[in-house]
Amino acid sequence: MAETALNLTALSGIPVIQPGDDLVRVIVASLDRDDQRLADGDVLVVTSKIVSKSEGQFVRLAEVTPSHRAEELAAQTGKDARVVELALRESVEVSRVTTNIMVTRHRLGFVSANAGIDQSNVDGGDDTVLLLPRDPDASARAIRDGLEIATGAVVGIVISDSHGRPFRFGNVGVAIGVAGVPGLIDLRGEKDMFGRVLRVSVQGYADMIAGAAGLLTGEGAEGLPVVLMRGLRYAYEDTDAGAINRPPETSLYR
Repeated sequence: MAETALNLTALSGIPVIQPGDDLVRVIVASLDRDDQRLADGDVLVVTSKIVSKSEGQFVRLAEVTPSHRAEELAAQTGKDARVVELALRESVEVSRVTTNIMVTRHRLGFVSANAGIDQSNVDGGDDTVLLLPRDPDASARAIRDGLEIATGAVVGIVISDSHGRPFRFGNVGVAIGVAGVPGLIDLRGEKDMFGRVLRVSVQGYADMIAGAAGLLTGEGAEGLPVVLMRGLRYAYEDTDAGAINRPPETSLYR
């Protein structure tokens, strides 16, 4: 049965996350502050940035020595060779390069600009960058399990990042880690409103959740990295975000 009403709430008072911070405790404290109580079936969207910060995924560029390959790509893109070196370490393939952009296939399986390396909302000046979480699916499971212990509610978790898309301007939220929420919902074999059998429809369910939450989390100084989503109806399942990634051999946009 399709959803008829959804409620999205950005949790308030989330502090600037530091390495070692317990995100479960931070989220529970924010829920208490907002007088919110988790219920079975709720979904929490957590931005990858605060997951990375809690896991200490900071890198000081002064400690990075660029390879010859990184120096070559830096000359083509105009980017800092040390950032390029980190992008190469985080990637399995370089797809495209142009001025100020290097598109790679990340070690986690998706294609993104600059391997997800970011400096926005990162304390430490121009010498510090933040990598994506090492294992976002494991991070999502840990948050889910911790919240169940703390609150008794069985919830879904989506760890979100923002990606660009081929032939479209602008970034949108995507899921890079999931726990309890379907990454994809296969609608093939079901019928449309006129009785026609759907033959190719597969819904990017976790990405849609991440995109909706992005309307509240933003990418600037909003300071709202956790969104509570209530009203979704889905089959609880253990899955991982890797199932969302299209294999390279089937992609038209490598």
